[in-house]
Amino acid sequence: MEILPLYIAAGAFVGFAIGLTGVGGGSLMTPLLLLFGFPLQTAIGTDLLYAATTKSGGAALQARRHNVDWHVTGLLLAGSLPAAVLTTGLLSWMGRSARDIQPLLTASLGVMLICTALVLLFRRRIIAHARYAKGRVLSWLQASRMVLMPGCGIALGALITLSSVGAGTIGTAMLILLYPEFGASRIIGTELAHAVPLTLVAGLGHLWLGHVDFLLLGALVAGSLPAILLGTSLGGWLPDRKLRLVLALTLLALGLKYVLF
Repeated sequence: MEILPLYIAAGAFVGFAIGLTGVGGGSLMTPLLLLFGFPLQTAIGTDLLYAATTKSGGAALQARRHNVDWHVTGLLLAGSLPAAVLTTGLLSWMGRSARDIQPLLTASLGVMLICTALVLLFRRRIIAHARYAKGRVLSWLQASRMVLMPGCGIALGALITLSSVGAGTIGTAMLILLYPEFGASRIIGTELAHAVPLTLVAGLGHLWLGHVDFLLLGALVAGSLPAILLGTSLGGWLPDRKLRLVLALTLLALGLKYVLF
């Protein structure tokens, strides 16, 4: 209880980053909880339910504004939700102790942090390439997107259950590449509509495995909600591109650390 204010402050820090840059939920929260000394599985499980809680309001708002493509969301969920359940079963089969599952969780966390950092670093190029490039590979991907989306969902469902990282950033990059005709609001709304049920199901799976700290979860949510609003209101006044660059390089360094060491 003595360090509860520190957890509230951590939630406020991550919430401010989310509001300011639009990214940073799992990619910042999980490494931060590891820095506080929480076991990796507890950090991942708690962060997944934290993400489901903090993103639900945004998803509801986007739905009310008709910014969600429910067909695309359904295609993603058709792959991601079963993958999250099956990945939870895999973790249970491997064993619920840290010694049994930590190597897999650590490697997954490192890979997803690196992928998130690369998406942030090359975000503008990804958008430009998706909208204006006429390469055969990209044209084929966009022509086959109805078939590919459940597969993308499977990959996201498994990796996010194992790491809690990437639901927003990597999911958004997939939508940009496969649906270049979507505007920014539709991309954000569809990503949120997919991320909330995915992180909720994955988080409940970790809850079943005993990987969620509810006191920590409450403190993080209490700190983050007002900070998200503050970060959003200040977003136009601070150098967004430089902040994204710093965030991307930090995540890249953390990802390399978890993969290599």
